[in-house]
Amino acid sequence: MKWKRRDWMLVAGAGALAGTAGYEKLAERRPTPRANSPVAIVKASSYSVELAAKILEGVQACGLDVRGKRILLKPNMVEFDRSTAINTDVSVLAAALEVFEKLGAAEVTIGEGPGHRRDTWDLAELTRYRREIPRFDARFTDLNRDDVSAVQGFADEDEIWLPNTALRADLIVSVAKMKTHHWAGATLSMKNYFGLVPGCVYGWPKNKLHHIGIPRSIVELNRIFARSFAIVDGIVGMEGNGPIQGTPKHAGVLVMGSDLRAVDSTCCRIMGLNPARVEYLAMSEHLGASLESDIEQRGERIDAVRTNFQVVGEFSHLRLES
Repeated sequence: MKWKRRDWMLVAGAGALAGTAGYEKLAERRPTPRANSPVAIVKASSYSVELAAKILEGVQACGLDVRGKRILLKPNMVEFDRSTAINTDVSVLAAALEVFEKLGAAEVTIGEGPGHRRDTWDLAELTRYRREIPRFDARFTDLNRDDVSAVQGFADEDEIWLPNTALRADLIVSVAKMKTHHWAGATLSMKNYFGLVPGCVYGWPKNKLHHIGIPRSIVELNRIFARSFAIVDGIVGMEGNGPIQGTPKHAGVLVMGSDLRAVDSTCCRIMGLNPARVEYLAMSEHLGASLESDIEQRGERIDAVRTNFQVVGEFSHLRLES
């Protein structure tokens, strides 16, 4: 049955009213960024290595305790082209699921709201998520079409409607892809939260966020969803005209941490980019660390894994050498 947007909004809004008041107070539950944010860099030469062991190493290095928590894994699943590396690899997502279940999480689910494809299930088939992740259909939520509730205050807007699945999670794990971006310069764990915004409310490719501005929207989403952990898939990332038309780039790393700003800043340095010149990182000082002196680097050293990524011409100023 095909619903008009107005019909969908009426039903979703009515179902969300009971939970709205609680979400107005999300800001009161935000953790304060640590003075020294731990970020783990773990080498992973390919997707065929024992990725669960690699992710466990990073999670433990960061001191994350997930016992009894409801965890939502948020992969990057925006488009599909088998000739390049757009999405979080299925092996990384499956390994993350295995690790968090073994560490005693009360529940581990998966959710995504792709910004380009309206048929999320078709995209999940193309990325092999449905075939290779145990009980995928039972644990997956299409966040573009989930029930929603209003959260008060988003940039200059009075409110923003967000998926209940994401709002109810105790911890959201941004299982992102290491990529350059033709509008933001880089897309990593923080930009990955665009997929938490429901397309059925705000359109494709999440039009309201583009109207407000990509950097500001990234900051606002990470302010709301601050109970987070990041696993960035940099085993094979994307350089050039990312996030969907670039070229695969092997970096051979997984980057992890609870401070997503610190994780993204570390990823930028691995990619040969200056995080101080990436607008959304410069705007998000209140959310976490960015300076190397404020980040507790664990695992591999940045200079041991640095792999320079190419960017489109207008972002050439992001290069560390420039």
